[in-house]
Amino acid sequence: MKKVLLGIDTSNYRTSLCLAGEEGEIVAEAKRLLRVKPGKRGLQQSEAVFQHVMNLPELCDQLRLNDWEIAAVCASEKPRPVDDSYMPVFKVGEGLAKSLAVFLGVPCYLTSHQEGHVAAGECTARKRPAADRFLAVHLSGGTSEILDCERIDTGYRINKIGGTIDLHAGQLVDRIGVALGLPFPAGPELEGLARQAEGTFRVASVVNGLQFSFSGPEAALLRAIQQQSAHPSEIARATEQCLSNTLEKALRNAVEAGWSREILIVGGVAANQYIRERLIKRLEHPAVGAELFFCDPAYSGDNAYGVAQLGWLQHKTQTLN
Repeated sequence: MKKVLLGIDTSNYRTSLCLAGEEGEIVAEAKRLLRVKPGKRGLQQSEAVFQHVMNLPELCDQLRLNDWEIAAVCASEKPRPVDDSYMPVFKVGEGLAKSLAVFLGVPCYLTSHQEGHVAAGECTARKRPAADRFLAVHLSGGTSEILDCERIDTGYRINKIGGTIDLHAGQLVDRIGVALGLPFPAGPELEGLARQAEGTFRVASVVNGLQFSFSGPEAALLRAIQQQSAHPSEIARATEQCLSNTLEKALRNAVEAGWSREILIVGGVAANQYIRERLIKRLEHPAVGAELFFCDPAYSGDNAYGVAQLGWLQHKTQTLN
């Protein structure tokens, strides 16, 4: 019977379970997007908690947990690795992890959702940053941050050095997408719509050092939708351009300020191919000299794979001690 570690992540977008082997390989996984009613731009925490509670038994059944030797369980207990970080949805996964650990007689480890994204990025990128200290950009519906990351035995030491002062990148995508009549979450549909554009419409990006803002661009994009002053595909492309231009400026500023030139980009928004290609073209140019690392698009969104990886790191460190 193969020895595995069970990772659990219950975010505001997806219920996710992953069984990972000792060498980091994915043995089995089961995940499900949370359901959002047409026209809505997200879920209240109480609604998301309820869906997680309903999803987890079915997903556990899909994994056939009795077929594996589970060495330990690890769950994301909060959004970010800071003391005041809290969101009710993560308590669902944490509760299941602690209960399963007691039932199975195995250790239970806890990590953060953000660290899980960074770990998934490192594990699925074509190659990982060479240095133990690097920059990470976490772009999602709930987070848009520039992070100073340092690998440690049990995961990462993370320090936020920049990011949004208002809307998150994923919120901008979803709000514009829903206003255009696209389903939530709108990322894949907006990306597909933008491929039809010629790039005739743009909105300005707002960057100050390592901080940026999306509320002004959102207002301009919504105004274009309301006034029908641009084709929907052009508005979708303008959204992508605004995001990529914003990140390019902020990351140029980070590199010029002396932060690492190795930059890992993770989170659901990082799956967008246009944004990836544009950032590579502009930031890996010799004038900037950055090297970008992208999470596999299949694991850019919320997932339990990175959580399982961090669980193994904690388990092996604990075993050695």
